[in-house]
Amino acid sequence: MTATLRARRAHGYESPRPDVQAHVPATARNILELGCSTGALGAAIKARQAASVVGVELSEEYAEEARRRLDRVIVADAESFAAGEPPAEAPFDCLIAADVLEHLVDPWTALARVVAMLGDGATVIVSLPNAANWKGLLRVARTGRWPRDDEGVYDRTHLSWFGPEDAADLVRSAGVEVRTIDPRYWLGGPRLRVVELLARTRLAPLLPFQVIVVGTKRSGPDPERTGRFVRAG
Repeated sequence: MTATLRARRAHGYESPRPDVQAHVPATARNILELGCSTGALGAAIKARQAASVVGVELSEEYAEEARRRLDRVIVADAESFAAGEPPAEAPFDCLIAADVLEHLVDPWTALARVVAMLGDGATVIVSLPNAANWKGLLRVARTGRWPRDDEGVYDRTHLSWFGPEDAADLVRSAGVEVRTIDPRYWLGGPRLRVVELLARTRLAPLLPFQVIVVGTKRSGPDPERTGRFVRAG
């Protein structure tokens, strides 16, 4: 990765992600972070509460920095990690997969296998870009081409694409009861208030640029539950 590209991606890939932190239970003590990047998010959680964080990261460049922040970093492709034996630290009581699953060939199988490394009742937090956001759809309508950018919602390295309910279905299919679907609008002030009003209409799925799905690992077979499309926090 070039220094220029890394700098452009830093906001998304190397952030402590307070929006994700907000969904990590204060009681979580043994956390698995899939796609930990440089460990900024895990380090922020460790500074906030007494927790062990094991990270999984494909990039050796990122992993080298993450090792200085987390309890352990496993350098591996997320799908290869998911297909292997659970690490010695399992079972975990919290899983974070923040903007990593969209990079996988089969995120459905990978997530289900990683959820199997969790204890019953563990918290699952999945963040995904919303490919159905209105700005992206306008670009398609104007150009007739699917956006392929160097970073962001339409990062060209994304292999799977999700709208808000697709994201919830992905999490449910892994054996997780969805509790909250938290849309992230990347706005503030008056514009955010306008969007929050529009979010009460049928336009709701088109408004967020990112969606955080939060749920609890089920202890056994259970019917699918419907998540609540709400702004959390």
